Amino acid sequence: MGLALRSLCAILLVTVLLSAPCHGQDAYASSRATYYGSPDCLGTPTGACGYREYGRIVYDGDVSGASRLYRNGTGCGACYQVRCKGAPQCSEEGVEVVVTDYGEGDRTDFILSTHAYAKLARPGFALELFAYGVVDIEYKRIPCQYPGYNLLFKVHENSRFPDYLAIVILYQAGTYDPVALEIWQEDCKQWRPMRRASGAVWHMPNPP
Repeated sequence: MGLALRSLCAILLVTVLLSAPCHGQDAYASSRATYYGSPDCLGTPTGACGYREYGRIVYDGDVSGASRLYRNGTGCGACYQVRCKGAPQCSEEGVEVVVTDYGEGDRTDFILSTHAYAKLARPGFALELFAYGVVDIEYKRIPCQYPGYNLLFKVHENSRFPDYLAIVILYQAGTYDPVALEIWQEDCKQWRPMRRASGAVWHMPNPP
């Protein structure tokens, strides 16, 4: 199976159609944020974006679940600058997070990992900020930065050669959202569209 998958990947040419976010990237929007607990304070390997273990450690665990910003999975991999306001414990810089999951809170747009939520606070004041539970924030979309990468694909573990192919989009740099993914079928000389399975996972039955 390993050899079969390697030969399959060797003939894949993938094109991704990208769209830019419509809102101004320099303007902050107001919302609220909370946090979720995990054994190591990082992300979760069961997030709705389908990143699995990558979703736990990407951006050093500064990750977030999102509700409205999840956008049926299109928002997976988007990066945001988030900073709390109105509390004396809040830092001026806040934290940069990447969306890896879907989640709804108390009128919140972000449910941050514990690691990310702590960075909303000034040094030494994280525990006091945790006591709030939910904080007012402002946020804006920012470019994701992955040194050495622009866009990286991973063959999903659920792929079954030769009947089913699933691909996860990783290292999604910049501020663009993947809205379509196609694979080149060499023998027919045509592009075949994949479908979004969920989150950042795209799939195709009977792949070339």
